Amino acid sequence: MKERIIVAAVCIPFLFIILFFLPSYIFAALVSIVCAICAYELYNSIMGDGNTRICVYSTFSATLIPIGTYFDVGDLVFQAVVLVLMSLLFIESIIVFRSKKQIPFVRIVISLFGGALIPLMLSSLVALKTMPEGRLFVLLPVISAFITDAGAYFVGKFLGKRRAFPLISPKKTVEGFIGGLAAGVVSMVVYGVILVFTTFHGVIFWAFILYGLVGGAFTELGDLAFSLVKREYNIKDYGRLLPGHGGMLDRFDSMVFTAPAIYLLTLVMPAIVIRG
Repeated sequence: MKERIIVAAVCIPFLFIILFFLPSYIFAALVSIVCAICAYELYNSIMGDGNTRICVYSTFSATLIPIGTYFDVGDLVFQAVVLVLMSLLFIESIIVFRSKKQIPFVRIVISLFGGALIPLMLSSLVALKTMPEGRLFVLLPVISAFITDAGAYFVGKFLGKRRAFPLISPKKTVEGFIGGLAAGVVSMVVYGVILVFTTFHGVIFWAFILYGLVGGAFTELGDLAFSLVKREYNIKDYGRLLPGHGGMLDRFDSMVFTAPAIYLLTLVMPAIVIRG
């Protein structure tokens, strides 16, 4: 617990600087690195004895999609990455079929998921950052995910009694789930209030409440989804990069769902109205 708090205390201010002050191209490069690490951790934790080339294909592919999003050719890059990655994976599989090095289909699925789908979802952060006044928008999924996660953890720890999904995540409780949603909504409203007093842009509070509910729900879903994978493959953590937190994927698992959900909401139901 102590180690977890220390790492969070060091990383959160650093993350805020990256999100709010650094230019979009540096942010896109960092998201690209995060995606590559997540792809590697997913493949290595499930298929640690697998084909090294396949892991390389997946990891390298993951770096390209956020960069494509930054240059506003995300759809084109995503389709090209999926085509090339899938082709390489099946070529490898065809060559070694019925041999001792035969590649099971699950390796192909994991490689595609880590090399293409996770980066596609996390690229929503880059899309938010490149919007006009993007530094305000990119904070939305980050605040939603981190505060929901923290709210669920502390409410569950001190008030939790009824286990929600004991076979997937034994420590998660119904009370923690509700507390996480409430914390997510409050955090969005507070962020809206901060914007009212620090910017000249318009703020729609009912939309912020919706962001909190949707973002919180997808945060909880993302956490449970990747916990399900852990239970199925008997994985404790996806990596060891962040002491007390596990790997990069352990930290960004909920963001895989929250970032695209918030991005879609900003497109169809803006909570921040840019003026001027």
